[in-house]
Amino acid sequence: MKTLTQAVSMKQILDLVRDDLARVEKAIGLETVGSIAAVNTISHHMQSAGGKRLRPILLLLSSRLVSANTETTSEAIQLAAVVELIHTSTLVHDDVIDDAKTRRGQASANALWGNQMSVLAGDWLYMQAFQIAMRQRNFSILDVLIGLTQTMVEGEFLQMDRLGRIDISEADYMELVDRKTASLFNACCRLGAMAGGANDTQSARLGEFAWNLGMAFQLIDDILDFTSKETILGKPVGNDLAEGKVTLPLLYSLVDTTREETRMIETILKDRNYDRVPFSAVLEIIEKYKGVEKAHERAQQFTARARQVIDTFPESPYRKAVLTIADIITERDR
Repeated sequence: MKTLTQAVSMKQILDLVRDDLARVEKAIGLETVGSIAAVNTISHHMQSAGGKRLRPILLLLSSRLVSANTETTSEAIQLAAVVELIHTSTLVHDDVIDDAKTRRGQASANALWGNQMSVLAGDWLYMQAFQIAMRQRNFSILDVLIGLTQTMVEGEFLQMDRLGRIDISEADYMELVDRKTASLFNACCRLGAMAGGANDTQSARLGEFAWNLGMAFQLIDDILDFTSKETILGKPVGNDLAEGKVTLPLLYSLVDTTREETRMIETILKDRNYDRVPFSAVLEIIEKYKGVEKAHERAQQFTARARQVIDTFPESPYRKAVLTIADIITERDR
């Protein structure tokens, strides 16, 4: 019943931006055609893999939320394409770094074309995004995008430095979520606000809303890595721990684990697989110490703050839509 309700709610949101999203998709299609066949092939593969287009949707909704215009501006459409291309480029690079074999239920770009080609394709997509942004001739937009890029790259460095470590604190974990996920959500809504003609206060508030939303989104993602199924998740369950990443459900559980249980987790982090310690044993530990429940409560705290911020805006279909997205993110099961 929950899934059906979410599907209906998402359809209502999409109805508000359906025409705009079609323009965004057209822009992405036009902007990802290069002179090198390999770039076109990899780009098409990534774009055809699907995805919820959540980041462009947030940008478009933010633009309409603050705009007095009856139509979405061309700038908002172009910036929505920019954030989706940046997001796609980071996925390509992340899969290379993580040596991931699947993405959204199909073979990853690096599994099909190798690391070298994939890195170059990710670089190309990223630079193409900046080329679109440059055409707006707006230094404020570039400031947001450059700051975002630095933050996300620094987050990747931090994550690589912490791989395989069990002595990760909650503050360490939250810093990574901030840099790798929430910062992009923040940028999407700030850019949307700029395109809609918002003042600095409105832009900052929408950025705060989106940052909290992004934090909740990643926490739920990390919960689903333990609780979902591969057919739903689009990648192997338990993948994060097998890659050496200690996420919040496990972090909360490790506070109370016995020495033997802690050694089991250390073994997985060392081996980077579940050959000696099965994934089912990890699930038993997390269930025993209520790691999922505690992480979900933390995610709800972020969405509660997001709702508080967005409630300061006048009532409109667009405000209702972003509030609904906050609910969907917290309660989603895929």
